Amino acid sequence: MRCAGRFVPWKAAVPHLSPTHLTESRCSPMPEAALSRDAAAPPAPRLFTRPAAAASCVAFVLIGMVQALYGPAVPGLRDTYGLSPAGAGLGLSLHFTGGVVGVLAFNAIHARISNRALLAASYTLLAAGTAGFALARDWPLALLAAFLGGLGFGGIDYGLNQLFAVGFGARSTAMLNILNAHFGIGAVLGPALVAWLGPDDYATAFGVCAVLSAVLVLATGGVRDAPRPEPGATGRLPSPQRGLVSRVLAGFLVLYILNVAVEAGVGGWEPTHLETVGYGVTFAASATSVYWLMMTVGRFLVVPLTLRYAPEIILTVCAAGMTGCLLLALVPGAAPYAYAGVGLFIAPVFPTGLPWLSRALPGAERAGAWVIAASMVGGVAAPPLLGVGIEGSGIHAVPWLLAALSAVSLAATVWLKRATGSGRVPV
Repeated sequence: MRCAGRFVPWKAAVPHLSPTHLTESRCSPMPEAALSRDAAAPPAPRLFTRPAAAASCVAFVLIGMVQALYGPAVPGLRDTYGLSPAGAGLGLSLHFTGGVVGVLAFNAIHARISNRALLAASYTLLAAGTAGFALARDWPLALLAAFLGGLGFGGIDYGLNQLFAVGFGARSTAMLNILNAHFGIGAVLGPALVAWLGPDDYATAFGVCAVLSAVLVLATGGVRDAPRPEPGATGRLPSPQRGLVSRVLAGFLVLYILNVAVEAGVGGWEPTHLETVGYGVTFAASATSVYWLMMTVGRFLVVPLTLRYAPEIILTVCAAGMTGCLLLALVPGAAPYAYAGVGLFIAPVFPTGLPWLSRALPGAERAGAWVIAASMVGGVAAPPLLGVGIEGSGIHAVPWLLAALSAVSLAATVWLKRATGSGRVPV
């Protein structure tokens, strides 16, 4: 808890202080009656046992692998089904489409099923989809399997992000960063597995993912449910408050879409930009790998910072750092290092923003699903849309275009910081 610029070990002082108390911008004495109520209240239940939390991290390695398998598998898919490059790319498109549908669908039914059932169903869908993609005899069936696997991917992405955002109390932001860092580990392991097996044996790689997903169904026993709120407890908001909630949610949607657009834009266009300014093909590919690696490293490095600083402070620094690094990428000699810096700064944004969203809009149950779905749409739409801009202005404009998106993201972050004020918008 930060008070007048000082860090106060809040756990030692008030063991059952809620996460909302940590966001107060001013420190004031707590009445004795309120303190006694807090002391008497039981701590918020943990939603994961330690084995279940570890299995969740394995699940994020898994979905990172699955998403990263489609690209390296393209040569094998073309040979197996006689596809054009564009046709082979439909596998990843259907996977992402299923992901968006899965996020929204599981969010719609989450109130009626347990957390354990949500995750078990998601793992089962991913297992069925990846097994079907590995065994499909024709391309339409493979695309159907990719969509089915995408549904499970979306359920896992939504379910674990949403539950980790509230399931570990004051450590939720740290745990979310650890969880999402494992996605990056999977994104590195997937292509490595295809390279080891060979592109023509992509089915084995998808089969391994299917088996792992099926095994994870057995690890959902340690996932618990939070107490359900009393019916009608939130009441109806006055119109001005509903309007503020809508604007804050829109601000988070903009923040997530733009950050994922920058993330995908750098990953997609960094190699071409580096080659254009004089670097070799091999060096450009290696530098892009370093960018993705820094995203994984950055999520681990930010963990101790999340225990000292509020998410909005971390995100503001990250947005400013991203923008500065992208402007530095305009200098050819500094470009590879600048892109690595972008990876480091952008790494905490997705996982760190979710606890901020949950705290700012505690009663908006669908808010998390909307921003996760929006981030997926941004990741799919950004590279081709940036391509249109690059066609009109040239490859040298890549850092300018990405820096402009990052600057708008910085403006959205600053606006959200002011709009949420003391840390929450009543819902």
